[in-house]
Parts: sequence; structure tokens; C-alpha cells
Amino acid sequence: MSVSPQSFAFVSDLVRTRSAIQLPPGKEYLVENRLLPVARSAGFTGPAAIDEFVRHAPGDPAALERIVEALTTNETSWFRDRVPFDTLRETVLPAVTSGGPGPGIRIWSAACSTGQEPYSVAMTLAETGIRDFSILATDLSGEVLDRARAGVYSQLEVNRGLPAALLVRYFSREGSRWRIDIPMRSSVTFMRHNLLDQPPQWGPFDVVFLRNVLIYFDSPTKTAILRKIARVVRPGGFLFLGSAEAPWGAEPLWHRVGTAAGPVYQLSGDRS
Repeated sequence: MSVSPQSFAFVSDLVRTRSAIQLPPGKEYLVENRLLPVARSAGFTGPAAIDEFVRHAPGDPAALERIVEALTTNETSWFRDRVPFDTLRETVLPAVTSGGPGPGIRIWSAACSTGQEPYSVAMTLAETGIRDFSILATDLSGEVLDRARAGVYSQLEVNRGLPAALLVRYFSREGSRWRIDIPMRSSVTFMRHNLLDQPPQWGPFDVVFLRNVLIYFDSPTKTAILRKIARVVRPGGFLFLGSAEAPWGAEPLWHRVGTAAGPVYQLSGDRS
């Protein structure tokens, strides 16, 4: 089943307008894979199901929202790439807490998808012995945020990166699924947020996770997002990016931490 050039152009323009995420030619397979289940759930069947769904979408705000959500939901797993969480534990948290007792640590997990990243951060802090912390987790998709708030995961999902010891310590079995325990769920607040908008007034943050997100934006949008984030991070606060990302266009604001343990950046004194 394929998507017509007209439908692809409509979807890519819609997603770019609503989220600034780029879907250049060559991403037709992604649109097909993501929209086919959406089209079928809306009652469209047959070889032209996607095109029929897209043709009806302009008159249906809910359908337009479902298209954007389907194309902006990204890959996730527990302790993804592992190294950033080791760096959080070994380098960043000691720096954040070096001044002694103070206000609780505030962390923002942006584009959190179904919650594996913020819950991984919460478990890292708990395993380090830190109890006074709060995590804001945001995403553009209301659907994935509902899943994240529930904190219920399949066996396949918990098998993706979650150590067995942490599964036993922080999860309870519910039939064939696993639910993360109340203390961990209570430490994370989930909120809908578009990175194109102003950052949520929930800071100032000590640490921001913005991993594997900027690669989907054009250069001016990347720079604008990084500058917005800088305004809600404490002086000397930290930013985690994906392994293929850098603070494009905002280098004066963010300097790389002197560690070989992945792309971690620290906010400079000048946030203008």
C-alpha cells in the first residue's frame, strides 16, 4: 500500500506547520507505516485507505491532530544508549548537588514519548540516593502522554533496556503487563507541550533531556529551541542531546562538558 504524492505533500506540510518537523521526499515509507493503522481505525480500508483518510482530514480537526501525532511519535526505550544515564549519575548529579542541601533538583524530559526516559531518570536519581527531585516530562502527543501517565508496559517494552533488578524494585506485575510503582509515577509530571512554543513555566531546571529530537528540525528552528531552553535553565545547568546532535547556532550559550561520556552541555553565564 502506498501514499500518493498529493497525500504525502499534504501530510508533510501539515506536520511541518504544526511541529516544524521535516518530512522530505524519501520519507513516504514513514508516512505509510504510521498512517495506515490510523486510517484503518477511522474506518478506511482497501488499497487507497491512506489517501481516502487524508482527503477527508481537512474538514476534521481531530483527524488532523491524529496525523500530526502519528508522525511525531519517536522511538524510545529504557535507559536508551545507557551512556547518558551513566553521565547523569557520575558527572552531572555531583555537580548539581556540590553546593550542599538546597532546593530539590528539577529536570525536564522533553519529547518524552511513552515515559521510558523520564522514568529512567527518576530511577537513576533514586538509585543514587537522591530523594528531593521532580521531573517534568513533555510531549506533543496527548496519546503517548496518557500511556506515560498510566505507567503500564508490556513484557516486550520492559525487555528493551530495563535491568531486571530495577524491574523487580520499581514495578508490579499486572497480568501480562508491568506497572511502575506509585512513588516513581508521582515523581514525574506529564504535560503536553510543543517545542515551538515558549518553554513551560516550571523551572528553573538543573538538567534538560532533549535527546534525538533536534535532528528532525531545520537549522533556524534548532537554534530557536536551544535559546528558549536556555532561558529556563539555571546558570551552570546541563543539557543532554542525542549522539548525532549539537547546539547548532547556539554554541555561545552551551559549552560541551569535558567528558568523553557523550554529548552533554553546560549553560554559560550569558543567556542573552
